[in-house]
Amino acid sequence: MMLPDMFLQLVLQMGASMTTPTLGSLVTVVKGWLFAGRHTLTGVLVAIGGSGSKHHSAYYRLFAAARWRLDALGLALFQLIVPLLKSGPVPLTLDDTLARKHGLKVFGAGMHHDPLASSRHYAVTSWGHSWVVLAVRVQLPCIPGRFFSLPILFRLYLNQKAAVRWRMAYRTRPELAVELLERLCRSCPERHFHAYADSAYGGQSVLAYLPANCDLTSRLPLDARLYAPPPEHRPGTRSRPRKRGERLPSPQQMLEQQQARRLTLQLHGRQDKVRLVEAVAHWYSVPHRPLKVVAVEPLTGGRPVQAFYSTATDDSAEQVLGGYAGRWSIEEAFQGSKSHLGFEEPQGWSRQAVRRTAPLAMLLYSLTVLWFAKEGHSLYKPPFRSWYRHKVRPSFADMLTTLRYACLQAAISANPHGKQGRQNLLLLLPGSLKTVA
Repeated sequence: MMLPDMFLQLVLQMGASMTTPTLGSLVTVVKGWLFAGRHTLTGVLVAIGGSGSKHHSAYYRLFAAARWRLDALGLALFQLIVPLLKSGPVPLTLDDTLARKHGLKVFGAGMHHDPLASSRHYAVTSWGHSWVVLAVRVQLPCIPGRFFSLPILFRLYLNQKAAVRWRMAYRTRPELAVELLERLCRSCPERHFHAYADSAYGGQSVLAYLPANCDLTSRLPLDARLYAPPPEHRPGTRSRPRKRGERLPSPQQMLEQQQARRLTLQLHGRQDKVRLVEAVAHWYSVPHRPLKVVAVEPLTGGRPVQAFYSTATDDSAEQVLGGYAGRWSIEEAFQGSKSHLGFEEPQGWSRQAVRRTAPLAMLLYSLTVLWFAKEGHSLYKPPFRSWYRHKVRPSFADMLTTLRYACLQAAISANPHGKQGRQNLLLLLPGSLKTVA
């Protein structure tokens, strides 16, 4: 099996911090991962027809014992994404996702809220891993009008029981999110970043500890206590300086008491008429940081009244709402990584193996989108469906299918007339057919 030259270059550049033998093992694992029916290391080795010149245990040591850092791969991947970024702040998406697992001895596993099995009135928990993920949001020149969140950095969240069991300090998801932001912002101090996150990462535990070169857009409670800037402290007075100014209306009161603008927003692929009010205020929880507050009352579409804020106070209300709406792209990244790349399927149970194996699926998601933007779009042929003639933009499944086709084409053209070429093709076809099935 062979990888297309462009995709192979992306993998090699991402793993440039690895030693040569370790990088070679990673390339082999990537080849099998793209075609594996079940994304365990055993399934990966079966997909490539064996372990090649190395003993099969070498590929298990790649995740369980080899000396390399997952953050180094993610930061190298960010440099590969940079050419796709537009001028201005780098948009980031921050969220967490659940990977269901089985087994009591799996490192870090615990009971976590399962959003897919839960409803608004009934909460369900499942046994597994909770991952906090930081992704870079891009728009591909070949697919205008659509956002893609490309995961680059990861942290495994351990609940309190799991932290005690594995003798580790308990850290909340917001604390892990701040660590991810600091890691990326510290590696590129010359760049400015803007993170978009839901309300779980919009409170004081993240907002008060943002890096200096990073802004944040998130949800705001409708009854949030807002204040004007504190008055200047007059010299000679004996009282301590005030932290907050006069009390301002809450977002709910802003919609009720102030004259609102009416406009039509194009968000989430639909048009909604809304009333909105905007203001610059200070939140009680973080009084030192001014926020652009936007309160929205949808007039169509059945959505509830909501409020948002952004630390970039110069942004318009439309920019705040449009930027937050693009956060949905990370949910598509989670779905693509789980459905097509087996994010939940690795069976490693040791500490290092757990922290490294599953994130590889999301790194491959990012690499696949990158490859499609650079080369794959020229190879893509939209499938004909008589019942689905209006499809105009490729999905991630289409990108992955195009990459697999390019791998098959590279394997066939490597040595089409020789005996070795025919043997490689025969080894490759069973795994390919299983993937298609």
